[in-house]
Amino acid sequence: MRHEMAGRNSCYNGVLLFDKQAGPSSHEAVMDIRRTIGQRRVGHTGTLDPLAEGLLVMCLGKATKIAQFLSGYDKTYEAEICLGQRSATYDREGIDSDQGLSPIPDLNEDKLQRLLSQYEGRITQKVPAYSAVKVDGQRLYRLARNGIVVDPPEREIEIREILFLDYRKPHLRLLITCSPGTYIRSLANDLGEKIGCGAFLSGLRRLAVGELRVKEALTLDDVRRHHEADTLHEQLLPYEAVLRYSAITVCDDFKESVICGKELTSANVEKLEGSFSAGDRVLLKDTDGHILAVGTAEAAPEAFANGRGHKLFSYIRVLN
Repeated sequence: MRHEMAGRNSCYNGVLLFDKQAGPSSHEAVMDIRRTIGQRRVGHTGTLDPLAEGLLVMCLGKATKIAQFLSGYDKTYEAEICLGQRSATYDREGIDSDQGLSPIPDLNEDKLQRLLSQYEGRITQKVPAYSAVKVDGQRLYRLARNGIVVDPPEREIEIREILFLDYRKPHLRLLITCSPGTYIRSLANDLGEKIGCGAFLSGLRRLAVGELRVKEALTLDDVRRHHEADTLHEQLLPYEAVLRYSAITVCDDFKESVICGKELTSANVEKLEGSFSAGDRVLLKDTDGHILAVGTAEAAPEAFANGRGHKLFSYIRVLN
């Protein structure tokens, strides 16, 4: 997708890296952007809890077509965990003011790092009772607020890396890279139970989504300033900057056929970019490197040289 000029009364098209502050929900953050730029077609690609801050990837205008493809990237967080107290919500919102502090055992960096290493890799994690996940069509947090006790579902997630940053009793700071769908609140609660004193998530900042970094993100004031100066379009990322899949470059005379979803044959392939296997998500690009469609490779790369009898590609989304 090429950058499209968007004046104050025009539609913005592109991906916005937004630095959400603690307080508003992700939906409220989207509403703030809609009001600021006067455009309804805005959506985010991965929820941040209201008490969390940091990178919220938003899609504007035509870029909303790719939102579904950005939700599967790993996330990196800086988390602060408070030891010695338990929380019904696993964060500071659910602290009982009458609850006393539990004794915290002696801990040092070596002990903590050994403990943290037990959570690296693929693990099963229980979804917090106060979350938007649905059970029998009902949001868990609504059931919990109504006093209805249910057994929250479990998910298999992966903690790619969990690093000790600092410990100043009772506050523990960690750097965590994890698969999508991971609840850092649950991890904080689990650590507290493992230590034996309880714990809750007292602060969370999302630093990265895949290769997208919060240091390149705009605050709401930044968005307002760029919008008023007619320079916001220059801050938006095109498809090519955020979709990091292997690609199939098609011949120039097949470019218009992609818009119609015409079946790809080996005769239409100019070159392959990156490595992939049958079943992997891949891109279709034109010879200028612009992304035309996202889909699934139906055959291994060698079949693209002579694909007779092989279906090569299935469309998921055409990006015209």
